[in-house]
Amino acid sequence: MITEPLPHEYLDVKDLPASWDWRNVSGTNYLSWTRNQHIPTYCGSCWAHGPTSSIADRINIARNKSWPDITISPQVVINCQAGGSCNGGNPIEVYVFANKVGIPEETCQAYAAKNPAKFSCSDIQKCMNCAPPAAVKPGDAGNCWAQKDYPNWKVGQYGSVSGVDKMKAEIYARGPISCGIDATLKLDAYTGGIFSETKLVPAINHEIAVVGWGVQNGVEYWVGRNSWGTYWGEAGFFRIQMHRNNLAIETDCTWGVPIVSGDTVEATI
Repeated sequence: MITEPLPHEYLDVKDLPASWDWRNVSGTNYLSWTRNQHIPTYCGSCWAHGPTSSIADRINIARNKSWPDITISPQVVINCQAGGSCNGGNPIEVYVFANKVGIPEETCQAYAAKNPAKFSCSDIQKCMNCAPPAAVKPGDAGNCWAQKDYPNWKVGQYGSVSGVDKMKAEIYARGPISCGIDATLKLDAYTGGIFSETKLVPAINHEIAVVGWGVQNGVEYWVGRNSWGTYWGEAGFFRIQMHRNNLAIETDCTWGVPIVSGDTVEATI
């Protein structure tokens, strides 16, 4: 769903800065908050986290980080099987869902790291509220219902991008993107620094977000956001070498352009 010129068509990569990081643009952090996809239980939902964090970041960028900060719900994406489940999925389908249906904010559905008992994408699986049960006992679920009015964020455009120059242009012009990567045991054990790993045939098995790039001692790198908690890597982020030894991070990326109108959401349910 592409209706406007793409950034690499109107930006010259030679004019882009040597370093760019949406966590710190003239002292402002435009990013939404970082999650752990495996809490409170293991859930293979990286495919939902990379796109939803990137869309939320782009909303904050488009709104110039004005109050309130926006975070959209990956749990709704799981509940609606908008690309997959806790057993894995397809990131581009998250953008398709965001375009056709929209994704509510986190306060509608807190991340639960599990599949619903039934995938219905019903109103209550998209936005809910609860009151105390008549007799409050430990473990009571409460009296819950579907919330009818809530912010529902959509994207007007979405697509794929690959290659260093096109990725840089997309990130610089419009914000973070989500990218596939081969999450190896070495990456799992990453604690900091510029990561690199040579693999003859990388096999993409994980989705992350790329929020910027930089250079250190002549080595160019991407700044990636993971969904494994802030105690992993560099406060939940990582740096990985650009151009090579990068576990296929430059081969399969996706993006979406959120619909933002002033300080209001374009579409609500």
